[in-house]
Amino acid sequence: MKNIITQFARIFVGILFIISGLIKLNDPIGFSYKLAEYFSEPVFNMPFFVPFALAIALFLVTVEVVLGVMLLIGYKSKFTINSLLLLIVLFTFLTFYSAYFDVVKDCGCFGDALHLTPWQSFTKDVVLLFFILILFFNKKLVKPLFGNTVQNILALASIVLCAFMGYWVINHLPLKDFRPYKVGTNIQKGMRIPDGAPKSVVEMVFIYKVNGVDKEFTEKDLMNIPAGATFVDRKDKVITEGYVPPIHDFAMEKDGSDYKDEFLQEPKLVMIVSYDLIHADKNGLMKLEKLNLQAKAKGYKVIGMTASTPEDIEKVKKQFGFTFDFYFCDAIALKTIERANPSIVILEHGTILQKVHHNDISDLKLK
Repeated sequence: MKNIITQFARIFVGILFIISGLIKLNDPIGFSYKLAEYFSEPVFNMPFFVPFALAIALFLVTVEVVLGVMLLIGYKSKFTINSLLLLIVLFTFLTFYSAYFDVVKDCGCFGDALHLTPWQSFTKDVVLLFFILILFFNKKLVKPLFGNTVQNILALASIVLCAFMGYWVINHLPLKDFRPYKVGTNIQKGMRIPDGAPKSVVEMVFIYKVNGVDKEFTEKDLMNIPAGATFVDRKDKVITEGYVPPIHDFAMEKDGSDYKDEFLQEPKLVMIVSYDLIHADKNGLMKLEKLNLQAKAKGYKVIGMTASTPEDIEKVKKQFGFTFDFYFCDAIALKTIERANPSIVILEHGTILQKVHHNDISDLKLK
């Protein structure tokens, strides 16, 4: 019975680590955004790690996949199980911290493929910790499946394949797009809230300075605010989260007006996405004006989408000779549309027909 439980734990943990790692390896840039969120001030306040978030993300997801493979084949079982235990203890702490202090809404454990609440993520890690502890106390039962030579080849192959996959998706596109803006999505439909969808329950909270200390008061407490208290701020506290459409915070703003209703009706629209023009890939930017002229010659409306300031927009337009206009959209929304900076999206009446990395502009199909 002990051996059966141990082998089940071995298969369960190994497969789950491989699946979880591969999903994140499919989109390591997205996972790096999540790590940067953990490194930010509201959470662990370690901003010096933010520039290395992508490298850390690639390392962690590769370790996750490789350890899963090593566990399944029984390669260096003592080292593998000890490493898994260390990793799951770290993950369990992070998910508990996120859930208890409500600082990160989604741990990113399964990327955009499966969104878990902080407490769901913590529960998942506790279950994994339980099975890894079974493996820890029964290491001798985790035997290698093959001879040393085959074991070494399989372990090395898993590392090489992970490295290649990471390189490929960073320089092209994710092999599988799980995001709300995947090809075939209609943006207008993605923004709609269905009839009868649950609405958020929001409570207004008023902040007053009382004897030099900021204190919060609800609407019910307004009649009991002490004399001499000074109003500081007002915020909305979400009591119950309502339905949030898959696509939100999407805009095409310029000079105080939002043009998304107009542009999303265009039969032929090229959307050049660069959430940060100053830090965009220079080789990618150099290809955009040629693309603009080719697309316009075929009847396309061409616009740029960015979260950069008007000053940065004018600087980059002058530097690269852009003759198309840029419209503002929130950086988070633009990063969700596509990770590459810049990238190109083709739309027809608001439906996404094609998305390409700036390295793959030659693959665009302009009708």
